Amino acid sequence: MKIQCLIIDDEPLAINVIKNYLEQIEDFELVSTFGNAIEGLNFLKTNTVDVIFVDINMPVLDGINFIKSLETPPLIIITSAYKEFALETYELDVLDYLVKPIEFPRFMKALNKINRRLENNKVAYVNTAERLYLFVKIDKKKMKKIFLDEILIIESLKDYLKISTTTGKFIIHSTLHDFTNLLPTRDFIRIHRSYTVAIDKIDAVEGNSIEIEGLRYVIGRSYIDEVKQRILNV
Repeated sequence: MKIQCLIIDDEPLAINVIKNYLEQIEDFELVSTFGNAIEGLNFLKTNTVDVIFVDINMPVLDGINFIKSLETPPLIIITSAYKEFALETYELDVLDYLVKPIEFPRFMKALNKINRRLENNKVAYVNTAERLYLFVKIDKKKMKKIFLDEILIIESLKDYLKISTTTGKFIIHSTLHDFTNLLPTRDFIRIHRSYTVAIDKIDAVEGNSIEIEGLRYVIGRSYIDEVKQRILNV
């Protein structure tokens, strides 16, 4: 399956440059392009992509605030004519920062980063007649089997995740968005931009928080209605 890409830039020439580059790479597919971030946000309400190439200086909604508005952002590549924004975007966990005019060799380096990140996110997911489990890479060589019915909570740590189970804690290289999408939705729920939890491990719900094994976790404002509906059936 090809890597799905989206371009958001108010400069048609800049869009065409990235579009032409992507057309030369077999593993990547351009899903759509938009001239402003508002149109991009509307598109993402009903569609998902693997990567967004986004400019910073755009009318109405700039690229930085666009990224901040995404609850579960995919991989982000900044494309900008201004180097000085690079430090500011570092805290946004962008995968790369490309300075215009973008040369093809530099663009290929960004695509290699995308491939490496998505490769690290891969896990082996197994469905048996007895118990569901998956294998996750916990270091460069070791793959660890984790039973889904032992998972308590998955916590985002920027480029990594901490998976807390009834038997231990494990750190893997992945995003919460990608890992959550691998889990059965009937058993797990995203409660915050930083947390996904096992529904059957929730011991209590109080206000805007849940409790698992004596620890409280805040429910994000944009998640609270869905969380309470699925957990409390209200």
